[in-house]
Amino acid sequence: MTYHNPVLLTESVEGLNIKPDGVYVDVTFGGGGHSREILKRLGENGRLLAFDQDEDALPNAIDDDRFQLINENFRYIKQFLKFYGIRKVDGILADFGVSSHQFDQAERGFSTRFDADLDMRMSKKNQISAFDVVNVYDYDELRRVLFQYGDLRNANAMAKTIVEQRENAPIKTTDQLKEVLGQYLPKHREHKILAQIYQAIRIEVNQEIQVIKEFLLQVPELLNDGGRLSVISYHSLEDRLVKRFIRAGQFEGEPEKDFYGNIEVPMKKVGGLVVPSKEEIKLNNRARSAKLRIAERV
Repeated sequence: MTYHNPVLLTESVEGLNIKPDGVYVDVTFGGGGHSREILKRLGENGRLLAFDQDEDALPNAIDDDRFQLINENFRYIKQFLKFYGIRKVDGILADFGVSSHQFDQAERGFSTRFDADLDMRMSKKNQISAFDVVNVYDYDELRRVLFQYGDLRNANAMAKTIVEQRENAPIKTTDQLKEVLGQYLPKHREHKILAQIYQAIRIEVNQEIQVIKEFLLQVPELLNDGGRLSVISYHSLEDRLVKRFIRAGQFEGEPEKDFYGNIEVPMKKVGGLVVPSKEEIKLNNRARSAKLRIAERV
């Protein structure tokens, strides 16, 4: 898999408890690793639909009559399943990570390893790019992004520095951004802090947290009774949303209770948290922060 090495491949697909004639959705197609594994387990009457908003993923489409690739953001899952005549499915798989391909394509601006234009859009249809976040957002917005999505203790000072520096000239490239924020990047922690900065800007550009919330809220009404949700997340913001939604059916506040005080939630967790083995991390370092949670529609 040169495009993307799928993480927790066997565990996430087994978590779907696949029925040979079932209907399944892979909402983060990427290189197609998870989708190919699902298709292996489907019979001739099974069906798989996959989503990927990144045009670069389209050449990876699988030539199989049971398969349909949809070039859209998975926040629109219900709308597009309805378009293809599907109201209920037996399982949904999501892998929220950025694909290896996106990190490795220097011009996309996702990686701290390369100098590139400030972009970070997962789809070229996105109207906002990293350039806009860095050069247009006001101080309060920048501070919020860096603190909320990057967990950066120096968020206030970093935002102030960016706003001051861009008055002289726009900050156009990733190297220029590194230079502007150089005073906050001690050599022994430079890579880690840069990764937090990039993560914060990328999440904002692609509205990742909002997309995940919109997606999860649609899942219960799309799954058949006993249908499974298998979700891989990579940072605490994502995992907290998934964990909370499975436990409470919502992201904030207390779950609904019936007349007798029993909690009413649409999903129940299946098993515990699954993380990659040492062997998998050794083979694919990008798997090190992955967390898999599985839930079933009740």
